[in-house]
Amino acid sequence: MVEEFTPETVRERIERDDEFDLIDIRGDEDYAEGHLPGAEHVTVDELEETVVDRDWADDVVVYCYIGQTSVQAARLIEEYGDAERVASMAGGYDAWEQQKASAND
Repeated sequence: MVEEFTPETVRERIERDDEFDLIDIRGDEDYAEGHLPGAEHVTVDELEETVVDRDWADDVVVYCYIGQTSVQAARLIEEYGDAERVASMAGGYDAWEQQKASAND
């Protein structure tokens, strides 16, 4: 079972400058419109093609729109990649934006 991090946990890891791969698997336009700080854009198709050959960080966090496709992508990395710990961000980018908005209220 893929571990899930809350958006708050991911934000804290970014702020602490933890070393991990942060992977955004959303579409090109959505990534261009906004993404998490330091996130790398890798589409699902690109991920399937490169997962085995890529040199992954020990920790990887994947996110998508609502946190469902990212669970599948995290499983793919867990199965075929060389990362030690792979997680999906619960609720995806939508939850990140909601958490960010409520923090600014």
